[in-house]
Amino acid sequence: MGVKAAPKTSKALKDDILEQKSPAEFFADNRNIAGFDNPGKCLYTTIRELVENALDAAESIHVLPDIDITIEEMSQHALNHMRGISNPDRIDEALYHDFESDAARVKRLQREAKELDRLEKLAAKKGETGDALDGKRRDLEARQAAAQGGRSDKVFYRVTIKDNGAGMAHAQIPDMLGRVLSGTKYGVAQTRGKFGLGAKMALIWSKMSTGLPITIRSARPRSATISYYKLDIDIQKNQPNVHEQKLLDNLDHWHGAELSLIIAGNWQYYRSKVLKYLQLIAVITPYTQFYNPSDAVQFNFKYVAEEEKQSLNIVFARRTDVMASPPKIIKHHPASVDLELIKRLAAASKDATLLAFLSKSFACVSRELSGSGRILDEMQAGVSADMTPAELGDTQLVRLHQLLHEVKFPDPSGNHLSPAGEYNLRLGIMKEFGPDLVATHQGEARVHDGHAFLVEAGVSLGGSTVKPGINIHRFANRIPLLFEVGHWGWGGSDVITRTALKRINWALYKINQATDRVGVFVSIVSTKIPFKGAGKEYIADDVEEMQAAVKSALQACCLQLRSKLVKQAAAREQAQRKRALTKYVPNVAAAVYAIVQGIAARPGKRPRLAPPEKDVIDKVASGDVTQKTLATRLMEHIERFDTDMVGVVSKGKNKTRRYTARMGTTLYLFHLRLLLACQDTNPYTSTPPPIPV
Repeated sequence: MGVKAAPKTSKALKDDILEQKSPAEFFADNRNIAGFDNPGKCLYTTIRELVENALDAAESIHVLPDIDITIEEMSQHALNHMRGISNPDRIDEALYHDFESDAARVKRLQREAKELDRLEKLAAKKGETGDALDGKRRDLEARQAAAQGGRSDKVFYRVTIKDNGAGMAHAQIPDMLGRVLSGTKYGVAQTRGKFGLGAKMALIWSKMSTGLPITIRSARPRSATISYYKLDIDIQKNQPNVHEQKLLDNLDHWHGAELSLIIAGNWQYYRSKVLKYLQLIAVITPYTQFYNPSDAVQFNFKYVAEEEKQSLNIVFARRTDVMASPPKIIKHHPASVDLELIKRLAAASKDATLLAFLSKSFACVSRELSGSGRILDEMQAGVSADMTPAELGDTQLVRLHQLLHEVKFPDPSGNHLSPAGEYNLRLGIMKEFGPDLVATHQGEARVHDGHAFLVEAGVSLGGSTVKPGINIHRFANRIPLLFEVGHWGWGGSDVITRTALKRINWALYKINQATDRVGVFVSIVSTKIPFKGAGKEYIADDVEEMQAAVKSALQACCLQLRSKLVKQAAAREQAQRKRALTKYVPNVAAAVYAIVQGIAARPGKRPRLAPPEKDVIDKVASGDVTQKTLATRLMEHIERFDTDMVGVVSKGKNKTRRYTARMGTTLYLFHLRLLLACQDTNPYTSTPPPIPV
């Protein structure tokens, strides 16, 4: 039998008092929820959050976004110099984790030599050029350097993003950036943000990784001054900590915001993700523009490395100034509300009656439904028409919640959503990927759990940068989704991925999903995207309405492409037929002209001929018709039949084949007719040419 534990003393009880975490502290401890998993992902997510904030700020005042993005590489030595910290030499190298013994260094060099030899053999087998091999060699050296670790290998980045949006009011800047869960993105509306954190999470990561404050410059439209702040966040108190603030003269009449912060990151491993994200943003928002209005580009991305040869400057070309319509804030649909939300709405309502509360607080609740009292009669929980919302008890609120989910209300229309639009999506795909063919489609608004959603899709074929196979690009509320957690070896668990790979019969649309370069672009917009996973990086595949909508949109695109592919195939066949027939024209013209010329040379022995044939003989005798004339007429005949074929292509293969056979025997019959009509002896003394089919 065990010994009982001694009761806790009063001092021990005091030590067990629970501590409450602030919102900022919670997200700092669980930053993976917001996409800040590791230094590389933190760099990517910081850029993404700031770019999306810039897009929202510009679209909110209906101006074409002008965005300038700069990432500056900064070594630990440079960061220490900025902080005023010296960089002393090491005294005992063996104390450090990056210390490498002589034996370990020999083994590492052997591994590197083997890997380099493998790359060279693989490049030779694939026939790759020296430039491609040099690129792989540089990547290998970079990976090896990163694997070694070391004090000098830790890299930091200054991220600066400038836009021409609405800017921020001077007094609101500290709370908007330095206080978690405070902002203007909360309501029933389509938003780009996933958590409403925006730049605040980047500010938390900056504080955790470098301890340095961020700098902000902001100006409202038509403002005579520019607000300047240098601040960080008190994570434990969830409060902004302002280091410096001032107002500057706005001599250039600029409006917008410019944020600059220094964070730890890993550009090497997330370079491709950052560039892919920017490319897909350029696809879904082709109306964005580079900050300098004189340059016809979309937005400028600049990476400044400590070694100049590793720097990068990319410009995304602009294609249109047609912006997507802004999303609208709407009231909650009855089928979308939970019990707590109903309690908050009832407590905050100032309506005098429940009927007014139902019609004013919820969407799609008509006055006919609420005014007639039919809903209140169904509650049957001691509710009267003259009660106010605040007078409802807990039992009555539970009954109201059940009733709102059981009664059939009209579906939301979807007019409040803001899709990219077929025009913009098509231009974006053509601009960034340069495909041979592209088809786009926007489906009808559908509903899931009281939230309307729209699916837009684009399917492209070809493109020099597109790999063979199905290349899937996913968007949610017009932002790219690049990370996907899958449970199958062949792909992920996102509804777009599974539909494109498993629910579309590509062969039915004359597309080879293994060898053709197929680009699949699907964008879903809604007031509530059914994300899966804590990071909200992929969309649930268990929503039947969304499965059907994605499949329908992709099938509509594939039908368009099949029609284009059939026409292209018919055009190729027509050109091939024309080439095949054309090559016989010189021989046929020469043979016919020789026969007719022989008959014309014997005027006394000419057979009886009808006027058309007699005219030909006379013109040959007089020199008006030559071999060249016959060849020209035969070419005109071929061209006329090709023109007639254009209207036959869409009538089916059998009709096309009959027309092809007719066209192919035309030259043969023409030659045979002349032989029979022009020779007075055996018509088969000169063998006609074979049928040119």
